[in-house]
Amino acid sequence: MKRSVLAAALGLALFVGGASAQEFERNIMTGGAQGTYIKVGRDIAALGAECGLKLNVVESAGSLENFVGVRNRRNTQFGIVQSDVLEYLKTFEANDPEVQKAVKGVRIMFPLYNEEIHVLARKDIGSMKDLAGRKVAVGKKDSGTFLTATLIMDILQVKAGQRMDINPEEALPKLLSGEIDAFFYVAGAPASLFSGNAIDKAKFHLVPITEAPLLATYTPSRIEAGTYAFQDQPVDLIAVKAVMMTYDYDTKRNAYHRDSCKTVADFSNLIVSGLDKLKTTGHPKWKTVDLTALPPGWQVGVCVKAGMALDYKPACKAGAATSASGGDDSNEEYLNLLKQRLQP
Repeated sequence: MKRSVLAAALGLALFVGGASAQEFERNIMTGGAQGTYIKVGRDIAALGAECGLKLNVVESAGSLENFVGVRNRRNTQFGIVQSDVLEYLKTFEANDPEVQKAVKGVRIMFPLYNEEIHVLARKDIGSMKDLAGRKVAVGKKDSGTFLTATLIMDILQVKAGQRMDINPEEALPKLLSGEIDAFFYVAGAPASLFSGNAIDKAKFHLVPITEAPLLATYTPSRIEAGTYAFQDQPVDLIAVKAVMMTYDYDTKRNAYHRDSCKTVADFSNLIVSGLDKLKTTGHPKWKTVDLTALPPGWQVGVCVKAGMALDYKPACKAGAATSASGGDDSNEEYLNLLKQRLQP
């Protein structure tokens, strides 16, 4: 991937200033109004509400904005980010001081579920190579969809005739009206954008994505027949992992860091304790969550591990909080805590 794909977004990460002093809030940055991230964020907020902890679910452009938000935006303790965004940040980190500054302090909260890479297109586009010379919407520049679309077309050396930097909600009506030929959308299936719109199966379909060069970065996946009303046959494609990110707050620094670390620990505890409930009542993607599937190169946050301790009590219950400062920086501690918490 070209370094320039990340330059604008990471420039934002370096130059966005902290907000002035304000009342403490808890926020999770998610995605578009019809995406999977925002529904998952609402599921997590519902767990907090049962505990008396208010978590604001913030709509956003997606992964890149969310990563920047966790790094720089005050009162933003959580953000959901695609694993390919994380992988390519790590690729550039070693030799790029800008990227080193942008990722400093950002940590794993939990790995979540796989997100399918949807390419909805006219029926005459039978493969990814057929996107060459076409009008293709690739998502807004600070979204994960934009980065993924750019990566895929770069890897396959497919050059669109015109690339439109618009989000999937804007792209769908343009596709249906014939203004564009295809658009990318990274979202956990079933994506409500496709479920709640009349898409003519005689004119449009999901493009299979099975090209071997992509499998070094992405996971093979399949959207089963009937997932969407316009889709009669299963479609083989690829997926990325959705990862909930946080920041390594320093409890010795100030009250804001202490409150934020307590928030991370509380929600770490609530998510692990409430995982069975999330799988039963939350978005269908919760059923596929694997909390052990940590993306390589990234550490789990210290405040996350504090909340996973067997004797930790969230703020909604009586009991003293476990200290979140210091501790082992490896992920072995996280995996051991997870095994203890989830054992039958």
